[in-house]
Amino acid sequence: MSYVDEVLERVIRQNPAQPEFHQAVKEVLESLRPAIERNEEAYRREALLERLTTPDRMIQFRVSWVDDQGQVQVNNGYRVQYNNAIGPYKGGLRLHPSVNQSVIKFLGFEQIFKNSLTGLPIGGAKGGADFDPKGKSDREIMAFCQSFMTELYKYVGADIDVPAGDIGVGGREIGYLYGQYKRIRGTYEGVLTGKGLSFGGSLARTEATGYGLLYLTEEMLKCNGHALAGKTLVVSGAGNVAIYAIEKAWQLGAKPVTCSDSTGWVYDPEGIDVALLKQVKEVRRERLTAYAQARPGAQYHPGKGVWSVPCDVALPCATQNELFLEDAQQLVANGCIAVAEGANMPTTLDATEYLQTHGVLFCPGKASNAGGVATSALEMSQNSQRLRWSFEEVDSRLQQIMVNIFHNVDSAAREYGAEGNYVVGANIAGFLKVAAAMTAQGIV
Repeated sequence: MSYVDEVLERVIRQNPAQPEFHQAVKEVLESLRPAIERNEEAYRREALLERLTTPDRMIQFRVSWVDDQGQVQVNNGYRVQYNNAIGPYKGGLRLHPSVNQSVIKFLGFEQIFKNSLTGLPIGGAKGGADFDPKGKSDREIMAFCQSFMTELYKYVGADIDVPAGDIGVGGREIGYLYGQYKRIRGTYEGVLTGKGLSFGGSLARTEATGYGLLYLTEEMLKCNGHALAGKTLVVSGAGNVAIYAIEKAWQLGAKPVTCSDSTGWVYDPEGIDVALLKQVKEVRRERLTAYAQARPGAQYHPGKGVWSVPCDVALPCATQNELFLEDAQQLVANGCIAVAEGANMPTTLDATEYLQTHGVLFCPGKASNAGGVATSALEMSQNSQRLRWSFEEVDSRLQQIMVNIFHNVDSAAREYGAEGNYVVGANIAGFLKVAAAMTAQGIV
């Protein structure tokens, strides 16, 4: 049995009933086979893959808080510190009812390679809770965040672990979390990223994941003989990533025509109105039915169906496992030429394989959505230097990072006999840097 197969069996045996984690590890290790086989004996002797797939620590804790009716509520909080071989732990906090150990571990494992691809000195981590901020008052969210940080503060710090936002965690939540950390520790440090601009946040951080997705997509298309300008895009999601992917798509000359939320989706043949979408989602915090009601010509559909709209480029920006095999088949039938992931693992394995075997350019999230964590690392740098860079400087650095990521991914795929397979390229490029650091630091 090969070393990769041995480790896959071990992961499944030791982590039962964790399907998202199994999926992530399988996808990564299968694509690493060419790199592992070149150095299999040494990697097996050092148990490198066992150490890579086992988190440094997995923290689970109770979060008790009081709602507006005076009722005590209890949630599960999590932080997985996966690997800090190349820098302090770095990864977002997700607040969503679907959060559990499997989801957090899959996200933390993916984060190792994503962070490595940025070229910046940050390790992999992730965290969150099965708390749903939707429908909660500001006071309830503050109560939850303060209770959450009252436990989390023991494990984080500017040179230890620097969380950021993810699904359900925006500027409001980061502010409450940061205030509680500062209150407990009495120190003013860059322990969280995605902070408000008045207390150490970075310009362009809000836009970074969506903008970065489009910068990489544009470079991928260009290097394969296509232009982004003039293309029709379908986008899923209506959160931070989707909104700013749509905004940057317009700026680069493309036409995004869809967005979605947890209850339905909108098709706007004239192109999504970014200002209206921001008003509905960021200001009024309403469902997309409000967008359709305010926009003549826009069509609202309950449920799912974004991928049925004919397009040139598809950008899944909502959540994991949202683009299935039948969706991939529909995209191919409709002439889609490229898919770039704005969310973490939104495309199932069989859908990914179908897209690749039918000639669709496909870039995995660990490469294409790395702009958010890259800009978080730039925020860490600004905090350390007590500096504030301009929007243009941060955006320029972000664009260069995303272009470099694509070329590193492309080069790794070519070197290991998988030209055009950006899943293989991303995983190998991210892995080699982490593996070299782990080997150099001994058996720890």
